[in-house]
Amino acid sequence: MIISTDARTSPEHAGASDRNLLLAVSGLRKYFPIRRGLLRKVVGETRAVDGVSFEVRRGEMLGLVGESGSGKTTVGRCLMRLLQPTAGRILLYNAMAGVDLCGLSARKLRDIRPRLQMIFQDPHSSLNPRMTVGEIVGEPLIVNRVAKGTELNERVATLLELVGLNGDDLRRYPHAFSGGQRQRIGIARALALRPELVIADEPVSALDVSVQAQILNLLAELRERIGFSCIFIAHDLSVVEHICDRVAVMYLGRIVEIGDTDTLYRAPQHPYTEALLSAVPIPDPVAQRERTRVRLEGEVPDASSPPPGCPFHPRCRYAEPLCRECVPELRPIAEKSLASCHLSEKLNLKGV
Repeated sequence: MIISTDARTSPEHAGASDRNLLLAVSGLRKYFPIRRGLLRKVVGETRAVDGVSFEVRRGEMLGLVGESGSGKTTVGRCLMRLLQPTAGRILLYNAMAGVDLCGLSARKLRDIRPRLQMIFQDPHSSLNPRMTVGEIVGEPLIVNRVAKGTELNERVATLLELVGLNGDDLRRYPHAFSGGQRQRIGIARALALRPELVIADEPVSALDVSVQAQILNLLAELRERIGFSCIFIAHDLSVVEHICDRVAVMYLGRIVEIGDTDTLYRAPQHPYTEALLSAVPIPDPVAQRERTRVRLEGEVPDASSPPPGCPFHPRCRYAEPLCRECVPELRPIAEKSLASCHLSEKLNLKGV
């Protein structure tokens, strides 16, 4: 659901009425300054994230997809406060009320960190090669003073077994494991503190196709067993189809469509979503040969100089004069779907 300024759908009101609401992001922006010259004067800004709003409920997995440069990873890093947002609100709710992560100091953020954890894209560079697996997985428990000594080793062994590894592997180093096993170690580390929200930043993109399915199935299984919420960042819609409850599609720093997974895949409401879905392979070879691939012309526009009107109109085959003049708002289009397209009601877009 899009966060609006209306009192009935504002984050504060939603938190008071919806006890299942965990995260409410409203108007999130992240601009990077462009500096030039000897004095490094600011001459512009890159709008990596430009007004993103969405909600995540407890136990839900939300897919965040888009091409490289769409801003999805920047959103994840802003949610973790690895990057300081330029504007907007990130409300993380407990049983009673929400706290705005954007306004927290570094000291107060330390108290929130156990509730938010991240799984990184590259399982090779995300693990310290000089630390054993036991030290890597146990570090969050030590830093947060949750366990030590024998109890620490027991909890680390349990976490390794939880992700499909041997509990006796805690004395081995990362180089002794395959890429898929290293990603399992990263998942174990992320779940060490039993977080409420896990942000998975393209966790399978660096893995072989056969291993990708194993990791996806593992995440789905762990979500059922532990009950955490997850924001699954990916560039491939086929990856998120079977594990995400809802999908948000990003383009040039904005969400252009968000909705229930089944609805979005069956009947997309934005031309960009249609183009992404046309690249998703289907298991029927006959039907696959008969499909028409929607090929986007050109590249993603420069985020420091976005086009006027709809940011997608230079690459959209349905664009009309209105699309070049006015920026479309993200609004309800169909059941369980919102899209930012002037022509959604007129178009009959193809899904999978």
